[in-house]
Amino acid sequence: MGTPEFPDLGRHCSVGDCHQIDFLPFTCDRCEYVFCLQHRSYTSHKCPVANNKDVTVVICPLCAKGVRLNPNEDANITWEAHVNTDCDPSNYQRATKKKKCPVPRCKEALTFSNTIRCKDCSKEHCLKHRFGPDHMCPGPRKLEPTFPFANMLRRSQKVEPRANSSSSSSSWWSSSLLNAASSFRSSAEAGMQKLSIATSEVVQKAKDGITPSSSSGDLVEQCVQCPARFSTVGALIEHAEKSHGNSSQPSRGRVTIDACPKCSKGFQDPVLLVEHVEREHGGTSRA
Repeated sequence: MGTPEFPDLGRHCSVGDCHQIDFLPFTCDRCEYVFCLQHRSYTSHKCPVANNKDVTVVICPLCAKGVRLNPNEDANITWEAHVNTDCDPSNYQRATKKKKCPVPRCKEALTFSNTIRCKDCSKEHCLKHRFGPDHMCPGPRKLEPTFPFANMLRRSQKVEPRANSSSSSSSWWSSSLLNAASSFRSSAEAGMQKLSIATSEVVQKAKDGITPSSSSGDLVEQCVQCPARFSTVGALIEHAEKSHGNSSQPSRGRVTIDACPKCSKGFQDPVLLVEHVEREHGGTSRA
């Protein structure tokens, strides 16, 4: 057996009637004997342990579950253990009943590879009826009451009756989307118009010297030299220039200091004091 260079090359077949030398022998994975090409299969060399690694599964007729048979255990014992523990007859209908396409007169069974779920009606259909018009999809679900434009959309649908009641579902989708878009656009334009009006009013009040916090008739600015009160800073400055203009000039041998009622900072000119109150303390002289 072998050659002078490779003395271990090749082995004899384990079958007694054959005993042929084979330089590429096969080893049986069950009995672990060496065989030639002709006797390499289980049946050809009559392997005594050929069934030890076989996997046999029996479908239960009660629950439609697979029961694996143990080759080292009696099949009746395995079956009895399954009936007493895992068998659930209520699972038979779910396991054996195949889901089909809900489209009338379509008998296509729905499997993992040919099932499409519609985004609008949330139903599963076959590939042939995956589009909305093909399975007569009722369209998107109705808007919830919390949706801000639901009332406008519903009102627009009531005002504009349908011209053709037998129109296809695709045209219904397009009309609904157009109505929603027009309602949204009109509401947005109305909101922008209100915002522009409010902004122009605030700018005009700021130009006139009226603060947003002061209401009509509420005198919030008080003169620091007299009990007079004014509603705007501009009126207070005009009063200080007219009534106390001369007193702001320092007299001979005497200096008049006016203190800020908030930070106690002194000023010789009342106008400077008013400007300081407006700039540093938000335009009010209340302590």
